[in-house]
Amino acid sequence: MQQNKEGAESGATARAHSFIDSVVLMSSSQGLSCHNFRDLFDSVEAFLFDCDGVIWKGDELIDGASQTIHMLRSKGKKLVFVTNNSWKSRSQYAEKFKSLGISVSQDEIFSSSFAAAMYLKVNSFPPQNKVYVIGGDGILDELQLAGFTAFGGPGDADKTIDWKQNSIFEHDKSVGAVVVGIDPKINYYKLQYGTLCIRENPGCLFIATNRDAVGHMTASQEWPGAGCMVAAICGSTQKEPVVVGKPSTFMMEFLLKKFNLSCSKMCMVGDRLDTDILFGQNAGCKTLLVLSGCTTQSDLQDPSNNIQPDYYASKISDMLDLLEA
Repeated sequence: MQQNKEGAESGATARAHSFIDSVVLMSSSQGLSCHNFRDLFDSVEAFLFDCDGVIWKGDELIDGASQTIHMLRSKGKKLVFVTNNSWKSRSQYAEKFKSLGISVSQDEIFSSSFAAAMYLKVNSFPPQNKVYVIGGDGILDELQLAGFTAFGGPGDADKTIDWKQNSIFEHDKSVGAVVVGIDPKINYYKLQYGTLCIRENPGCLFIATNRDAVGHMTASQEWPGAGCMVAAICGSTQKEPVVVGKPSTFMMEFLLKKFNLSCSKMCMVGDRLDTDILFGQNAGCKTLLVLSGCTTQSDLQDPSNNIQPDYYASKISDMLDLLEA
């Protein structure tokens, strides 16, 4: 009986500690309200927005997103759109914004496809070397705009492997980097090509646009993200990639130089804790989590979660409502 009593007390103590830890975690994040929004708004010169789950889901605009962006512009705030989705190039994202009724210039967009090209650029990737892409046209377009010779991607979508006895899979020995991003048409051919380049070409770089587990490819569901494709190449090469998307420090450092911004005057707005919020925190930005995408209220309250935003809100249009309150 004494042992049972001690066990019960131990269990109760553990539950109490868990509850206290949860309260402490939640106390570090403030729900956006009329009491704290003005301080945040006045202290910020630039808002960095994630796109999927914040501005849109799939091809559907999230309620109030357009009006909120217009309001922030009218108040003189600098806006930058930072997305880990590498499927599109910056110009393609500008067209998507336009199709949704939002005017955004290409220079305001910072995608992980662009980050991959800029990583090679700033690290003086030899112009005679080629880049093999497991991903979409967005990566290919950005690499070519940066002056690199890139191939693969959608062009290899229908290619197959010949497993005949003693057959040899040929690959280009001049490939000096393999870039892996989201690829809904990934196949064994692409995996083999990328694997051989990384394993057999001396000094070949393995670059991941991001390692997101899932993404909002449609409005109604989450779908496997680039992390799945990256993990496949990690498994076959036994190597870890250079990650250029959020929460990578490279992405933030390049962004700061490009837009001449101060971290203390920026607020990162996103729907993911492990990418968007961590990205902002690593740079010393203010952070706002919106619950319109991947992260739920219960995720935020989970005692095992150690990433806490400064503020959280249901969606970005809460800012519009609070400013007008």
